[in-house]
Amino acid sequence: MKLLPSLLAFVSLAAGLVAAEPKRVIVCTVTTGFRHSSISLAEKTLQKLADESKAYTVVDWVQQPTAQVPKKPNAPGKPKELKSDADDKAKAKYEADLKKFNEETKKYEEAMAKWTPADDEKVKSAQAEFDSQLKSQMAKLSPEHLAKEKIDGVIFANTTGDLPLPDKEGFIKWIEAGHGFMAMHSGSDTFHGFKGYLDMLQGEFAGHGAQVPVDLIVADSQHPSTQGLSSPWNLEQEEMYLIKNHDRSKLRTLLYLKHHPNEPQTAGYFPVAWNRKAGQGRVFYTSLGHREDLWSDDPALKDRKNPVEAAKKYQQHILGGIKWALGLAEGSSDPNNVQP
Repeated sequence: MKLLPSLLAFVSLAAGLVAAEPKRVIVCTVTTGFRHSSISLAEKTLQKLADESKAYTVVDWVQQPTAQVPKKPNAPGKPKELKSDADDKAKAKYEADLKKFNEETKKYEEAMAKWTPADDEKVKSAQAEFDSQLKSQMAKLSPEHLAKEKIDGVIFANTTGDLPLPDKEGFIKWIEAGHGFMAMHSGSDTFHGFKGYLDMLQGEFAGHGAQVPVDLIVADSQHPSTQGLSSPWNLEQEEMYLIKNHDRSKLRTLLYLKHHPNEPQTAGYFPVAWNRKAGQGRVFYTSLGHREDLWSDDPALKDRKNPVEAAKKYQQHILGGIKWALGLAEGSSDPNNVQP
């Protein structure tokens, strides 16, 4: 039996629509350590990229609990005693630190004079509510929930600290089974004590200096996350991470610096962005994304240092990485062992 041309066209169109169905993604922006002010803009941008590209849809968000925990005053730390052979510079610094300590101690004592047992109870109750909300949020990243919701990939956008995943090892196995994992900036400042995560990501935050102008070298101009970027790709200002627990033989470098970000005279290999395979899963990471003016391309954004064009390039960079990690764009993950 032959199908009519119009029916054939309909079947072909329907098949195309099925093939173009967006990948299903969960975005996590929870922090148990430092919380970046750019997170709210990161959330808006990731949603915007989903809406515009149609490559993925944000099925759900794993976000910071709304419960506010009052802060009990903390006693300031006293400066270390001067060594007997301290020079004048060290003595001057000690005197300045001691003066600051005395001022902070006075403020602390005044605050503690107003603190009551009822305040302790408020902290205890609020902390319990915070922990309950956090547990509920993180449950969305359990292997069972990810499977039930048919999630294709998870994004860690500026997460920090030891997140209370319900099954850490199970989460890594879920990625290795053939799913995508994408992380921006402080995604490497997350799970410092969890070897499974560090091995999967192949990079751990080791520190940073002051924000600086950046001259990024593109190591793979054919990868979807770096296509269209000039080399060097110059940024007016960004907070650049130093990375440890990073094995070049297990990943493909995408962006890097040829010198220490805060010490240009110190040459070397300083990784910025890379991708790799973790089992059957795809992993993409970029340490860029500290500043609001990289996440947002709003020309009216306050205190903008990076031009709007740089923000658009950054968005292009992360969207390309997301597409690659979700299997929507081709790009090599073979180690390229970049040398400075």
